[in-house]
Amino acid sequence: MSLLDVRDLAVSYRTGPRALQAVEGISFTVEPGEVVAVVGESGSGKSTTAHAILGLLPPNGSVDSGRILLDGTDIAGWPSRRLESVRGAQIGLIPQDPSNSLNPVKTVGAQIGEALRIHRRGDRRAISRRVVELLARVGLSDPETRARQFPHELSGGMRQRVLIAIAIALEPRLIIADEPTSALDATVQRRILDLIDGLRAESGTAVLLVTHDLGVAADRSDRLIVMKDGRIEEQGATGAVTAAPEAGYTRRLLSDAPALSVREFRAPPPETSPREAAVVVRDLVKEFRVRRRPFRAVDGVSFEVPRGTTHALVGESGSGKTTTARMVVRFADPTSGSVTVGGIETAGLRGDALRGLRRRVQLVYQNPTGSLDPRQPVAEIVEEPLRNFRIGDRASRGIRVRDLLDRVALPSSVLTRRPRELSGGQRQRVAIARALAVDPEVVVLDEAVSALDVSVQAQILDLLGALQRDLGLTYLFISHDLSVVRQISHTVSVMNKGRIVESGNTRQVFTGPRHDYTRELLAAIPGATAEAAG
Repeated sequence: MSLLDVRDLAVSYRTGPRALQAVEGISFTVEPGEVVAVVGESGSGKSTTAHAILGLLPPNGSVDSGRILLDGTDIAGWPSRRLESVRGAQIGLIPQDPSNSLNPVKTVGAQIGEALRIHRRGDRRAISRRVVELLARVGLSDPETRARQFPHELSGGMRQRVLIAIAIALEPRLIIADEPTSALDATVQRRILDLIDGLRAESGTAVLLVTHDLGVAADRSDRLIVMKDGRIEEQGATGAVTAAPEAGYTRRLLSDAPALSVREFRAPPPETSPREAAVVVRDLVKEFRVRRRPFRAVDGVSFEVPRGTTHALVGESGSGKTTTARMVVRFADPTSGSVTVGGIETAGLRGDALRGLRRRVQLVYQNPTGSLDPRQPVAEIVEEPLRNFRIGDRASRGIRVRDLLDRVALPSSVLTRRPRELSGGQRQRVAIARALAVDPEVVVLDEAVSALDVSVQAQILDLLGALQRDLGLTYLFISHDLSVVRQISHTVSVMNKGRIVESGNTRQVFTGPRHDYTRELLAAIPGATAEAAG
């Protein structure tokens, strides 16, 4: 008998008088001690499936038909109160975002102990001991101190370990991990996945891993389920599916996944003949005051970006790469050192000269939802830089906006839509169109594709490559995702604790890293295990 047996499950969401079918008649099993990965793009139904199993659908969601058998018992029709005996005790959940999943006003220890108290697993003293044991088990140093801390006092990786501690507190037989590492750096991601693997090996816990990252799924699962539009396109042993996918959709996902794609090193090395540098950074330093003490976020950073090429800054959160990018675009001033764009040093620019820099250097943010005005239609968003720089009249600006949308492969029908009416990929294309409106020489892309599904990500990377070839653009590409950097960049600088530890031609750095930190980053790329096995 399977530990979990989902049969013909159908789930819908009601919006007003209409019901939207989110999951349509899917069936799969999870065996004891097995890792089953459910992969697919946003809207495929994978998270809805996970939430339906636990009875955690939002108020407008409902299981319309099908069975959810846990050890042979159908729990699909159970009310929420009855399912409380299942949650935590038999099925643990590791949610995606620790920032939203942990209570900011309760200590970490209190939140882990809550499940133990609800299920009456000992008195107050015994629960306190168990909390410390759990924090130590998930690899947190000084667990007694961590138990007394609040979530905001911990890093993202630490908070995710706390969620794992909560999920395993009652020693469930199945853990549902819903995008458990999507917001984490590659090295932290690997440590979290290693932790889940270790816990599974120790206790025989089965794992249902929900992820859009095919590299992670290929590395970590025994079986793979590929979902699209609420249906299962393909399922089978992970090695068999990744080696010889039967469904066209699966083949496309695999070809688009940066960690598994054969399209690595698509950007050719820069020409051997020297090119004029579009950006020159020399001995850049940025210090902040933290509790009255100086903290050096960027420490002596230097690099050059030849005109018409892409230079990547890579590193974990806190490495200083985004702070460096903000100084390049003059959103922050350096403590010392210099930034030169197009032969002009930026530090002393004021007034019209600074406005000129803003026109030559444009920034595309990670999250287009936060950077696009939700009240404006797309036409006004893209036109805004033209108005700000007083370029053209209303008629010529309208023509320019349409040309820009065409260049980023968006139909004119989006002109009247607002950002909330667009997909994530469409919003990022709008952000790129806006950045191109004033004909910049340099575009700084700060994690510009990290929040996108793999197929949308691949489309945006292809778009950026075409724009660079057509317009001669220079890119400074900020990313923690080495799989993407491998595809798009000509040169790369690896940052760690505010310093550049290695720099050079992308192919050379990736195939022959000299620094231990670079080797650690490369070893953490999802899909490396699958690649080696292949």
